[in-house]
Amino acid sequence: MLHFLGQLYGPFFDLHNWETVISSGNDWLIIFSLVLIECLLSVDNAVVLAAQTQSLPTRKEQEKSLFYGIWGAYLFRFIIIGLGTYLINFWEIKVVGALYLVFLVFQYFTKTRVKHTRKLVKDKKKRWLPLFWSVVLQIEMMDIIFSVDSVLASLAISNNPVIVLIGGLIGILAMRGVAEVIMKLMRRIPELEPMAYILIGIIAIKLFVSIPAIDIEIPATLFGFVVLGAIVVTLIIHVIRKRRRARATAEKTVKHPTKSES
Repeated sequence: MLHFLGQLYGPFFDLHNWETVISSGNDWLIIFSLVLIECLLSVDNAVVLAAQTQSLPTRKEQEKSLFYGIWGAYLFRFIIIGLGTYLINFWEIKVVGALYLVFLVFQYFTKTRVKHTRKLVKDKKKRWLPLFWSVVLQIEMMDIIFSVDSVLASLAISNNPVIVLIGGLIGILAMRGVAEVIMKLMRRIPELEPMAYILIGIIAIKLFVSIPAIDIEIPATLFGFVVLGAIVVTLIIHVIRKRRRARATAEKTVKHPTKSES
């Protein structure tokens, strides 16, 4: 049992592995990709958490519940990544994981994921704990549910648990700390959300083609450049659409001037 646990979590305590990751520019490019995906995938998580904390009477209790929640999220992320790095070595898990990621993409583009998220917020079961601890428990449960998506996507990009852990921890902190900023940014640039799910689709392909029957390994660094390219393309599309809307509005104003102008 101890040997098995050592296999799962030993790499987290390998100082040489940490030193290699921290000093590698390529690894930081991968970490940036993981943080970006974590933030974009976790916006709905932030909405759910905000809704849950609103049931607490004071701001102090709301902030305290999120403080406990974030440490719980770190602990569960550590446990899930350790298990994931072991399970991801089985090709059957890779196939199931790829299909699950495709399912997430399907859910997003058919809008069923939004409905499911709202249902999670509305479903309130009878509490067996004081209100504060009930909210903390709900936060932890949501973290576990939403972290499955993020960890699976991350492990499909990189099989180094230290890289996945750093990306996940920074992503959680960024999502909790700047959730409102991320949501505002995604409202201003709505193309970011579909871009994230298109990337998830690419990750699903990357995971599927790595099974022994196909055995095509797409380097994680290459995927990092794909992410950067996707961001650039998304911003270009956003600017083009914005200019088209402005031009259409201007033409409409010229064709149908207001009474004051006429």
